[in-house]
Amino acid sequence: MNTDYLIRALAADTKQPAMQFAYVWAGAVVLAIAVAVIVFFATLGLRPDFSAAVQTPRFLFKFVVTISLAVGAFIPAQALSRPDGQWRRAIPFLAVAPTLLAIAVVVELFILPPDVWTTRTIGKNSMVCLTYIPLIGIGPLAVFLAVLRHGAPARRTLAGAVCGIFAGAIAATLYAAQCTDDSPLFVATWYSIAIAGLAIIGAVSANLSARW
Repeated sequence: MNTDYLIRALAADTKQPAMQFAYVWAGAVVLAIAVAVIVFFATLGLRPDFSAAVQTPRFLFKFVVTISLAVGAFIPAQALSRPDGQWRRAIPFLAVAPTLLAIAVVVELFILPPDVWTTRTIGKNSMVCLTYIPLIGIGPLAVFLAVLRHGAPARRTLAGAVCGIFAGAIAATLYAAQCTDDSPLFVATWYSIAIAGLAIIGAVSANLSARW
């Protein structure tokens, strides 16, 4: 057999499964979002003043953060489900949303007087946030863990944690449409704790179930 032909054939064999697995991930994301939307509207729904809230910058900024986190987590989650080591290049995408949120927190602290910092941080819905982001996100996380189980993650714990962040970001995006606490101080505190909980669940679950 011609050497060049053999090389091309081997390359094609490695690319085809990767392309097929990309389709699996695309289907998983669609399914995960569908599950999250169903749970969200079955349990919460949009906030009563949604049409007015969309005209305020703090409300809209919540979606900038959560969607940035979702995209930033999807890229390394997909990479971590394969054993080719490309995930190292994808991990920095996770830093985009925290950076944006950190800048917003600094601006919020600069704008608001110190005597309202605690009030804005605690908000009115901290327990609701800690309850419903995990509740909405657990279904998507189960979908992503199923993908990992059929993949070949070299870093199972890390892959599960990133999948938990991805699921939490999807849940937080939906929850943000109901939450009446729009301050970046609230988002940085309670959204982060809720998503971190899903990341821990994902890490532990993937370490147990994604062995290969």
